Amino acid sequence: MSVAAASPLKSFLDYGVRKTLHKAWVHVLAALPLARSEPVVTSRYGVRMRANWRDRTFQYCRYGTYGRALSNYIAAQDRPFAFVDIGANQGLYSLLAARNRHCAAAVAFEPVAATFALLRDNIALNAAGATIRPVHAAVSLHSGMARIATDGAHSGVASLRETAADGGEEIRILGISGVDALLEGAAPLIVKIDVEGHEETVVEALMASSHRDRIAAIFYEVDARWTDADAIEGRLRDAGFARFTRHGIGRHYDILAERG
Repeated sequence: MSVAAASPLKSFLDYGVRKTLHKAWVHVLAALPLARSEPVVTSRYGVRMRANWRDRTFQYCRYGTYGRALSNYIAAQDRPFAFVDIGANQGLYSLLAARNRHCAAAVAFEPVAATFALLRDNIALNAAGATIRPVHAAVSLHSGMARIATDGAHSGVASLRETAADGGEEIRILGISGVDALLEGAAPLIVKIDVEGHEETVVEALMASSHRDRIAAIFYEVDARWTDADAIEGRLRDAGFARFTRHGIGRHYDILAERG
């Protein structure tokens, strides 16, 4: 696998030290008995969000724990593009895309009902309804229904990877042909994938899309415990992606794949 990355020292300082300390700080803040009467907050990324303090994913959005790799990449786009947010959660990155005047449209896929409700709220709070289309579904090769494992304390770890326990939820799966019908226009696509172990299947579906050649970049999550990073990279290289930039260290990190 050939992936560019920052220097080992910089990566260690950014992700091994700074991000770890930041997460610990956020956990302390979230545990404090602070007065949190405001129903809406402005996150450190600059977007408004419905307060959801019991959820760690919201806490990370609120305090900027996810870093700036993808948010800066989106902000730097200076030509028309459309954004595809697969595993949108509460909509942080779709909202950031909609703030860029060059964003023609964003489609945000979120399958979990409670999280989808927050996504819709946040779109309205940011007056982004003309740009962002929320879709209450997960993305895969074929349409159908499935049971997803959920965690009320951390909505971002909802996963199709393992059998859902009592806290799971029946969700709708939208196959790639259904996804294709939603991707209107001809603008280049920037895709974000954060689906907790379903990344390989989603990439396979995207490579079967009738819009495949419109995809200019894919930002996806890798967890070495259940993701075959080499298989994903190989599939993307076969489709013309040539630049792979790693953000993060250890077994859990992100990759930005771009065409040559």
